[in-house]
Amino acid sequence: MELSAITRPSETLSGQADSDQRVLDMWLHGKSEHTRRAYRADVERFLSFAQKALSAVALGDVQAFSDSLADLAASSRARTLAAIKSLLSFSHRIGYAPFNVGAAVRLPSVKNRLAERILPESDVHRLIALEPNARNRVLVRLLYAGGLRVSEVCDLTWRDVRERGDAGQVTVYGKGGKTRHVLLSVDTWHELAALRGGPNPDAPVFRSRKGGHLTPVQVLRIVRAGGHRAGIEEPVSPHWLRHAHASHALDRGCPISLVQATLGHASVSTTGKYLHARPGDSSARYLGL
Repeated sequence: MELSAITRPSETLSGQADSDQRVLDMWLHGKSEHTRRAYRADVERFLSFAQKALSAVALGDVQAFSDSLADLAASSRARTLAAIKSLLSFSHRIGYAPFNVGAAVRLPSVKNRLAERILPESDVHRLIALEPNARNRVLVRLLYAGGLRVSEVCDLTWRDVRERGDAGQVTVYGKGGKTRHVLLSVDTWHELAALRGGPNPDAPVFRSRKGGHLTPVQVLRIVRAGGHRAGIEEPVSPHWLRHAHASHALDRGCPISLVQATLGHASVSTTGKYLHARPGDSSARYLGL
């Protein structure tokens, strides 16, 4: 992008704010509503701390900001700094900032807690079976059976649902604007198809009480209430069901490349984390104790 497309931040204080805002909007373009909201809060916190325009930010500003986050959990600190590094890289890439000062900042190491968020199959089956509401039961089942992200489930319309023989499939628009098609089992398909109440292809699959799409917050409440009902002590979230899908499919011998394609992972290394979180064997079992 040419520099002339953006007001140079050295012109006026109001120009600085306007130019930074335009760069921020471009950086956030195409991201989900939840991501935009979280990243915008991170950036506003950083700029309030630095008290200068993005193009004038120096390495010391980012390091000082990192030090100011010392009281946060390592995961929260890493997420915040990752957002700032991404924005600074973008600003440099489009010619708004002379240097990518965030490149020299290292993110804090974060303990991998994936294993703690993988539910046993029995817990997932109980969570589904004990859900008294038909819509919510299909919702929870699809989160698990399809390995869908909460945003993907919320955005589904009947246009995205297709019959395939005696079963069916859903088409989802996932992370990074990528489209993928997920085949469903016969039982899951029949339960999903039974929810359809009319011919409108653009109607939400999972309707709210007001007739619109369910929001991610509403889905979280449904899943969390279901977890409590099923006697699961941990605060279950919709993404835990996606974790469970990946882990249980691999446990049952599904090829890792197929799990990767179904979940829409950009790299097989992401899918491979589930193998490390729940290994099939360990040298610890071979010791004479």
